[in-house]
Amino acid sequence: MNHWRFLLGTSAVVAILTVQSFAQPFVVFPKAGQLVSPDGRFLVRNAESERATSDFVGTFHSLWLVDQSSGRARKLCDYVGVAAVAWSDNDFLVVTQYLSKRTSRALIFPATSSQDAIMLDQPTLVQLIPPERREFLRDNDHVFVEAWRLEGDTLFLSVWGYGQHDPKGFSWRCNYALQEGTLSCTDGRNPH
Repeated sequence: MNHWRFLLGTSAVVAILTVQSFAQPFVVFPKAGQLVSPDGRFLVRNAESERATSDFVGTFHSLWLVDQSSGRARKLCDYVGVAAVAWSDNDFLVVTQYLSKRTSRALIFPATSSQDAIMLDQPTLVQLIPPERREFLRDNDHVFVEAWRLEGDTLFLSVWGYGQHDPKGFSWRCNYALQEGTLSCTDGRNPH
């Protein structure tokens, strides 16, 4: 039953994410297969990981960024399950990776440089939020961090979950300032 709840919740979240005000809408990988930047310069593509028959069985994928003019490619990340991906103008990719039926994380990749991605997940957020809110993240076994818009220097996130601490769930709207590395959150879902 919880597995279906997760799948339905993920589908609803992905549907909601596609209507946000990005230069490009979110698409879901691996189903999408590829996503071109608004200016056509870059292409994000999915690649299936090659595994020996003796390796762990699962669905493993990778996201690759290809410069269409030079053909150069670099691996952005591996993922299991699905990843919601959108362009924020031509310079940044915003990704939400659904890691399992219990958690997701948000990543920002710069397209024009090989800088490391910014990753926001449950352990990272525990370090960034005030101590009085940390129990929401530590004491619930389902915690989702989902990107929904990058505007200027601010990443807008939804953080929500449920579990032992919050059987009926919690939901926050959060803003992450990229330059300062600071996070501010308020109660409630992001407006759609």
